[in-house]
Amino acid sequence: MRKRILKPNCAIVPLGGKRWLDLEHAAVVEVTSEDKDFPVDSALSFESKQGWLAADPGVQKIRLVFDEPQQINCISLIFEETEITRTQEFVLRSSSNPGGPFREIVRQQWNFSAPTSAREVEDYRIELSDVTTLELTIVPDISGGAARASLKSLRIS
Repeated sequence: MRKRILKPNCAIVPLGGKRWLDLEHAAVVEVTSEDKDFPVDSALSFESKQGWLAADPGVQKIRLVFDEPQQINCISLIFEETEITRTQEFVLRSSSNPGGPFREIVRQQWNFSAPTSAREVEDYRIELSDVTTLELTIVPDISGGAARASLKSLRIS
């Protein structure tokens, strides 16, 4: 007889009327760099924290590799920049196969200029099935300045 042990569904957490995926239990995170005081975990946590900050300037990646393929209906991103005026670009991509190929979901640019444009909030309603990897690439300053990439929050449902 063949059998399969099912894991309890502890990967979904209701928060603010939505059922967000508990990324801590549903995925492994890969990141190109992180400031020791602003780890990537704080941008993926449900608790309100300071978010993630790259250790170095330049292009950065945050990759979520899911334990099980996921159905994704919503991706919510929050970026904040209160110090440096800059234009940031980010790209979200997904894959149904570990290691690729990747399909671009969205490419977005935002002009940060405190205090009027210090916070970017993006909510994307999408229909993706069997996602094994979700990748966020951030170009913190498209003009090539010394800004470091940051992410206040990333949520997936």
